Amino acid sequence: MDYRQAGVDVEAGRAFVEKIRGMVNSTTRPEVLGGVGGFSGFFQLPGGYREPVLVSGTDGVGTKLKLAQTLDRHSTVGIDLVAMCVNDVLTSGAEPLFFLDYLATGQLNPDQLAQVVEGITTGCRLSGCALLGGETAEMPGFYQSGEYDLAGFCVGIVDRSQLLDGSQVQVGDVAIGLASQGVHSNGFSLVRKIVEAGGFAWDDRPDLLDGTLGEVLLTPTQIYVKPVLQARQAGLTIHGMAHITGGGLPENLPRCLGPDQSVRIDSTCWEAPAIFRWLAIAGNVAEPEMFNTFNMGIGFVLLVPPTQADDTIRWFAQHDIAASAIGEVIPGHKELVGLPTS
Repeated sequence: MDYRQAGVDVEAGRAFVEKIRGMVNSTTRPEVLGGVGGFSGFFQLPGGYREPVLVSGTDGVGTKLKLAQTLDRHSTVGIDLVAMCVNDVLTSGAEPLFFLDYLATGQLNPDQLAQVVEGITTGCRLSGCALLGGETAEMPGFYQSGEYDLAGFCVGIVDRSQLLDGSQVQVGDVAIGLASQGVHSNGFSLVRKIVEAGGFAWDDRPDLLDGTLGEVLLTPTQIYVKPVLQARQAGLTIHGMAHITGGGLPENLPRCLGPDQSVRIDSTCWEAPAIFRWLAIAGNVAEPEMFNTFNMGIGFVLLVPPTQADDTIRWFAQHDIAASAIGEVIPGHKELVGLPTS
């Protein structure tokens, strides 16, 4: 017997590396040393920092992968993977430097997984970080045919004087919500349950939506890195940031506050994408549960001084990201006040 008979095709693995080499190289930065194929990646820290602090983050895509695999559309979930990591790192004020991916599958399908890597490289270019390396694990018997899983790892950098850790947030700061592109990468276990229980199909075209369910739900997670970093460089003051992922606004927004602060939110200040209305109706999901599961149209939140709120909204409008004032910081105990509770 040999390794191929056991389900692992070493030659296919080598061919896959060659297939993605050009994609990976398209994400390079001047600080990258070496190329694809070594046991590790090398990255020289950029200059210009007095007290550089490295910031790291890791995440996956979750059961949204089930949808991509069912529809055999794999070019966007890589963007989701990068977005989930770089947006987290961004909340501390850090610039993402490099990214690594872990891709596991039952049987290597070079064409399928090349689409995945294409999305990863797109996400890296959108966020300005290098795809420094990765691991592709072929694990026969562990995953069903056509299945794969993804994990990502990001490292960023910020000067200690510019690090955001909650201590800068002040009572009276305005919460500026940056629009999401839809469901992003959280809540898909509930999404899939709604579709399955309601007898819907991924190629259905509900009247509320501009495309099929599958097309709308595979819309990738928005990457906020470049416009947010550029806003700080342009002189806009940002006291805190939150990436709105699993648990929605109630779980994520309080994470960027000081210990004696809360945020009062007014959910009438923005309009959620139609997909959320469809999910609520199709699944008979109560409004509090919607807010506790999904981002509800707000993918990222900035806490800014009141005097900078209008300038911040205009800045992101100029960068094609809808922004609106959705609340303010008040005295409290790291809670979200004002959202539906029953």
